[in-house]
Amino acid sequence: MTSTLMIQGTTSNAGKSVIATGLCRLFHSKGFRVAPFKPQNMALNSAVTIDGGEIGRAQAVQALACGIEPHTDMNPILLKPNSDQGAQVIINGHSIGNMDATAYHAFKKDAMPYALASYHRLAAQYDLIIVEGAGSPAEINLRENDIANMGFATAVDCAVLLVADIDRGGVFAHLAGTLDCLADDERKRVGGFLINRFRGDKTLLDSGIDWLTEKTGIQTLGVLPYLTGLHIEAEDAVDHRCRDGNGDDENSHDENRKATRLKVIVPRLPRISNHTDFDVLRLHPQVELRFIDEGQDIPPSDLIVLPGSKNAINDLNWLIENQWTEHVKKHLRYGGKLIGICGGYQMIGQAIHDPNGIEGKAGSRQGLQLMDFETRLEPVKKLTRVSGTLFAGILSDEAEVEGYEIHLGSTTGPDLDRPAINLGDRFDGVISKDNQILCTYLHGVFDCHEACDALLKWAGLENDLKNGGGFDYKTFRHRQIDRVAKMLETEIDYRQLIASIGIKLNEPKCSKYYCQH
Repeated sequence: MTSTLMIQGTTSNAGKSVIATGLCRLFHSKGFRVAPFKPQNMALNSAVTIDGGEIGRAQAVQALACGIEPHTDMNPILLKPNSDQGAQVIINGHSIGNMDATAYHAFKKDAMPYALASYHRLAAQYDLIIVEGAGSPAEINLRENDIANMGFATAVDCAVLLVADIDRGGVFAHLAGTLDCLADDERKRVGGFLINRFRGDKTLLDSGIDWLTEKTGIQTLGVLPYLTGLHIEAEDAVDHRCRDGNGDDENSHDENRKATRLKVIVPRLPRISNHTDFDVLRLHPQVELRFIDEGQDIPPSDLIVLPGSKNAINDLNWLIENQWTEHVKKHLRYGGKLIGICGGYQMIGQAIHDPNGIEGKAGSRQGLQLMDFETRLEPVKKLTRVSGTLFAGILSDEAEVEGYEIHLGSTTGPDLDRPAINLGDRFDGVISKDNQILCTYLHGVFDCHEACDALLKWAGLENDLKNGGGFDYKTFRHRQIDRVAKMLETEIDYRQLIASIGIKLNEPKCSKYYCQH
């Protein structure tokens, strides 16, 4: 039988996603067939899967750590907030509509079968499933019909590792208090604790760990160090990811950044989606990236990027209310460059039409009117992974590009006669006549280093690519995942982990999603 280990946290952002990613890579490196799983995810960062659906970004990264393609079974229920009280509900990779919090709470009992069906399909193909919980299992108000934490662990009868972030303080209270909020049968599922993000002399924790073991009867299986400069793509909020991956000051971990030359700014839209598009720029040694919040002064820059949005019309209103319209026009008059991605692309045109009220009240909204095209929002979401080339006639260099489309609506207009990207069977995006504005529906457009180099060169970065310039983000991602896996292997004896949790790993077997043999 397939073994299953669930990683739960005492709080949000305790490190569940990163630890799950590291364990996926560690067990994969030992020759086991591993798959990630998260029954319910709430995130605006998503990815398109091999079967043409949409899942949370964290599970796509974990699939990468396992050496397999992301699949909708890895995150069967995804919630994408589109207001303070509501979200788009995605089941098996495709939207079933919007629900407010009360309606979804009632829907959870109907959602569990989808989660279990996906889990069992994965379990039939892999030796080990690494499951990531959501938030905390101690959220009493969400316990009824729970599918995200202990409700799921009980349904599939799996062991749980409980993670707490000592960098927040109160780590022993977090662990002991979480257990006190659980039912007796749920407490028995917790096979071990992990204390995450520790700085200093670990021996100073010995007395506290002894107390915790005596009080709970549960072992602390590892004290994990704070990894300075770590970057594993975020599944949700942008606020702590516009800096170093562990919360250090942005750019502090790279001495080469002292010679930054290209200034890039991004408005932090209220419903910004797929902000992982900018991870490459945040980490690039020759780029200074800043997210601009509401009320902040908008600084001069070489490049402005309007990001994706889960609610393009409302975020367009936010841009206008926060004086971005005049700033962007002034930026362009002085020769600056502008890129619009997905929702940001739509905002740049003449208007956005929402006749069916998909993003709220039915109607139309005048766009920034910087280019001659319009967008009509449609009920069916486009979900596809693509590859192609940036047009050599627009940029100084033709470059290969890969990305994925996640958007509602179609864009039409005269300016689309100057597309930005050749996808082989069709074109994507648009470039302005004066070569200052570039729009695309492709998320991840900066991830391929050739495309990133070409776009940054178009924006004004002087980079000698023939002599090793540029930044290879794909290689960097793997090195970061390896870094976490190596840390876990050093700090936790994975054989002790297996014994303590009580899971049994069988001989590796082939998977319908991926097979090395």
